[in-house]
Amino acid sequence: MKRNSSEEEKFVPAYLKLSDRELEERIKKAFSLLNPCRLCPRKCEVNRLEGERGFCGAGAKAEVSSYNLHFGEEPGISGWRGSGTIFFTHCNLRCVFCQNYPISQLGHGNAVSTERLAEMMLELQQQGAHNINFVTPTHMVPWILEALLIAKERGLKIPLVYNTGGYDSLEELELLDGIVDIYMPDMKYNDNKVAERYSKAPDYVEVNRRAIKEMHRQVGDLVLDDTGVAQRGLLVRHLILPEGLAGTEGIMKFLAEEVSPETAISLMSQYFPAHRAFEYPEISRRITRKEYYEAERAMEQAGLYRGWKQGIY
Repeated sequence: MKRNSSEEEKFVPAYLKLSDRELEERIKKAFSLLNPCRLCPRKCEVNRLEGERGFCGAGAKAEVSSYNLHFGEEPGISGWRGSGTIFFTHCNLRCVFCQNYPISQLGHGNAVSTERLAEMMLELQQQGAHNINFVTPTHMVPWILEALLIAKERGLKIPLVYNTGGYDSLEELELLDGIVDIYMPDMKYNDNKVAERYSKAPDYVEVNRRAIKEMHRQVGDLVLDDTGVAQRGLLVRHLILPEGLAGTEGIMKFLAEEVSPETAISLMSQYFPAHRAFEYPEISRRITRKEYYEAERAMEQAGLYRGWKQGIY
């Protein structure tokens, strides 16, 4: 992993370098994307400012399921003090195998004020979090930015992690340029037919690849501090699916050739048939050792060596 030398200038989160005036402009632009809503690639064009709800199910306020110190993320994200995760309710994907479907699809969570969202960030920092980790944030960007302005003024000073399903628009990502320190997107699929079948996203591959390139343009390759905790950069998560349905080989080739051969990967073997997966025989089981090792080999053959491999047991 790339590490910052102790001789280098102390790391400063990106948003602390941004003026309040510029952040206020970003907030204004973000809220303008809600009426009609074109925040994410689905461009539902409902008026969310009036409480109308589109594909994702989100309305006129931020909705949070939970917030806590999380010790189960990648080692570079959780570190030894934990990642300050804020789990947002709803999602702009409809993954039939989603392990968090009560939150993402059933809407289990509570509406919170911008003030309260800022307080959550500060509480997590006070508890010792290495970072603030926004989980499934795509549809909540305006409120995240609004709360960040408050939290920044009150002393927030740790990195921001944007933990997304990878179905993000360039317009939305441009609002985050110079604000997000660590992008942690999924690359779920290498085939749009598969993406449509399992996530109702028939253009996932093109949208996802554009987003990954933009994220890397903004933050570069993953950089860790002297203790192994991430400071900035791109960390791509890839969940191995049964029957090779995720298209690991194509994804790894794309990352190595079109993003960076230094791209950090989190190769995940944790798939299990959750939610509606049993309705689809081909994904109604865990992955095999053979499938895991094939995915691992695809990563290695692409020349990608940085990151974390979950292994299989």
